[in-house]
Amino acid sequence: MPLSPSVVAYFSMEIGLETGIPTYAGGLGILAGDTVRAAADTGLNMVAVTLLSRAGYFRQHLNTRGDQREEPVLWSVEGRLTEMPARVAVCIEGRDVTLRAWRYDVRGANGHLVPTYFLDSDLEINSGDDRHLTHNLYGGDERYRLCQEVILGIGGVRMLRALGHREILRYHMNEGHAALLSLELLAEQVGDSPAITRAHLDAVRGQCVFTTHTPVQSAHDRFHPALARSVLGENSLLWEAESELCCNGVLDLTMLALHNSHYINGVAKRHGETSRAMYGQYTIDSITNGVHAATWTSAAMAGLFDQYIPDWRRDNVSLRTAMGIPTRQIRESHLTNKCILLDHVRSRTGVDMDKSVLTLGFARRATAYKRPDLLFTDIERLLAIVRRAGPLQIIYGGKAHPHDESGKDLIRSVFAAAEQLRGEVSVVYLEDYDIEQARLLTAGVDIWLNTPQPPMEASGTSGMKAALNGVPSFSVLDGWWVEGCIEGVTGWSVGEKAVGPHDSEKRVPDAEQLYDKLESVIMPLYYRNPEDFASVMRSAIALNGSFFNTERMVQQYIAKAYFR
Repeated sequence: MPLSPSVVAYFSMEIGLETGIPTYAGGLGILAGDTVRAAADTGLNMVAVTLLSRAGYFRQHLNTRGDQREEPVLWSVEGRLTEMPARVAVCIEGRDVTLRAWRYDVRGANGHLVPTYFLDSDLEINSGDDRHLTHNLYGGDERYRLCQEVILGIGGVRMLRALGHREILRYHMNEGHAALLSLELLAEQVGDSPAITRAHLDAVRGQCVFTTHTPVQSAHDRFHPALARSVLGENSLLWEAESELCCNGVLDLTMLALHNSHYINGVAKRHGETSRAMYGQYTIDSITNGVHAATWTSAAMAGLFDQYIPDWRRDNVSLRTAMGIPTRQIRESHLTNKCILLDHVRSRTGVDMDKSVLTLGFARRATAYKRPDLLFTDIERLLAIVRRAGPLQIIYGGKAHPHDESGKDLIRSVFAAAEQLRGEVSVVYLEDYDIEQARLLTAGVDIWLNTPQPPMEASGTSGMKAALNGVPSFSVLDGWWVEGCIEGVTGWSVGEKAVGPHDSEKRVPDAEQLYDKLESVIMPLYYRNPEDFASVMRSAIALNGSFFNTERMVQQYIAKAYFR
């Protein structure tokens, strides 16, 4: 197939395109997949680059206590991707590692294609250890991670050249994992010149765009100088321009990306504020994340939109006219989704849940700042609420990183709470949360719950998926919800808007407000005024679904970053 000119090259360590291609761990990868889909819909000449994770992230198994066990995900690469003939090499620890690429075409609503290339080191020409460098997403130790980032950044640029993608205007780094691409671009600029000049560095900056996703310092990749020199080699241009590109000899990929980009953004307005406080020497804008509407809208709700808003897939803004859809039909479509979800829960867990009971959904990576256990801060208070206001059931999902013991403890705590609540509140935890389960859960619950510790939630896109399906959010005022929450109209808030660091001592006040609002506002509305509750559902679609989508997001990247 002939190649069209690629204006934007989008680099991401993980990209989630479909459940059968498990090359994603969570929100970052799902966002990347939605971005590629929106670029295809828009007709943007983009090419995406990622790693071929043959063993996936991991398959999660949970026992009756909530202990997490991981195992590799086996999937057919050849059955889903097309091998490309090109081969390139990167130097790792002084030896050449040969790479190939596998192609997956994302077709947009008007037929436009965006190719995604998966880089793969599993070739016979490589040594046994090198063959496995691209196998595990976020696997291994620091050396393994840095080797992967050499492959993604440096190998990715070389592969694009080998595949004929030469006239690229912008290189978009989705998080700092791809920051080493700036070194390859610098090498291209320097060529045979005797030294790196300011003009070379400025030329690289003019090509690069960087999106930072997390305010959690521990999540940013930093490598000890000895390890960086061992993996990259003493001849790397990084050391020649060390004073420009490094932080006191430490290879900090976030700082490398910040320094080498002409446009930098956080992924929500609040996150932009947090990022500017972290990196005050850089100009950091914000473009709030979105989700791909056609992908995340359920079949039942899509059918309703087709009836009332025929062009919604190509014009997401038109979803604002959902205010004209009768609430009765929104309730009926949601009930269809709820029954599908509860059937899935029954098949996976053996637990029968009642379609008439208010159902909360909470699904995201299990880690401390997400606070999945906030709802269970006071079990007796929760039981008292249920006895006074009506029945409640809760569905959880999400994986803990294999090395995150506190995250694994949080999963166990949810299981322990479920046991304490047994007989009065039904709580289930769906293991091995993936794209398909996300579609079911964000469409089928009645309320989407999100309780992070501010300001740690960069954006949080799951609530946007829920909104497209008429599911209101009940969330801490952080990330996107600061922009999306109109109290009692699109959903409900937990806590106050944070204006600075938010310490863990705020947990109890946050839990108290969660309980108060659940008992005095949300449950009475659901059980006593179903039409008014359905009006909130409808507003979530019209006000949040019409804006928090990747169609709007990509248009903002085009205007602010790609063609500025």
